[in-house]
Amino acid sequence: MCRLFALHAGPHDVPAEFWLLSAPDSFAAQSERNAEGFGIAALSTRDGLLLVRNPVKAGDDAMYRQVSQRVRASQLLAHLRYASTGAVSLPNTHPFVIDNRIFAHNGVVGDLPELERRIGPSIAMVGGDTDSERFFAFLTLAVRDAGGDVKAGIVAAVHELAREIELYSLNFVLGANGHLWAFRYPEHNPLWMLHRAPSDEALVHDDAAGTLHMHSDAAVDHPVVVIASERMDARPGWEEVAVGELVHIGPDLTVEREVIIAEPPSKPMVLSGHAARTQSYERD
Repeated sequence: MCRLFALHAGPHDVPAEFWLLSAPDSFAAQSERNAEGFGIAALSTRDGLLLVRNPVKAGDDAMYRQVSQRVRASQLLAHLRYASTGAVSLPNTHPFVIDNRIFAHNGVVGDLPELERRIGPSIAMVGGDTDSERFFAFLTLAVRDAGGDVKAGIVAAVHELAREIELYSLNFVLGANGHLWAFRYPEHNPLWMLHRAPSDEALVHDDAAGTLHMHSDAAVDHPVVVIASERMDARPGWEEVAVGELVHIGPDLTVEREVIIAEPPSKPMVLSGHAARTQSYERD
């Protein structure tokens, strides 16, 4: 399956090199399986936005390494793609940006003609041919209909899709200035959260070959909250996001968690062949 990563550091700009490059299960390492594109979106405390996308394997890309080493952000969203719908191309590479919100999705939404019908003329905001960007457009319209209330829009969109549209997974992260949302539904694809407090401790671990490595992480100067498709290191504190649970992280890193949908999808997708491989969590 694709991989999601998001970080929120509240009112501080922090580096993300540890998570993107150096962690035992870093985003670069995860790209060995999810090699059909990467994207990094970084929001700074001065309202600056950096968006870097490339339809190539992150672990082999010089730009990915340079950005990972240099970027400092109060919020960061990253995505690794294993394409299920749409060509391997720049327009289909996450994250996507609409209405000053940043979105990355891990899953499959079916019946795209019906989804496009519901989006209507606003389909013009979609630049590629993925189900994910169409899901984002549908979600954006729901937020607009809710008067800009992001939570209300998410709840309305999720319930309508779960009730009326064929789907496999709606896992996503959504970022806006000061706010980060993460959602898991249904049970197929995992999602994890970690609260990391400031610490002077360096991270020490053994790699697969048994060679000792030490990684310093400058982000320990400030608390951060991390959302990820899988636990990226062995430290305690990783918590699994529950099925149907919406997580909201506010500007002061206050975390709100609520199960917003308990029933399973009315039209669950059964995947096979390549589509099933794109959603498999098993490692090679």
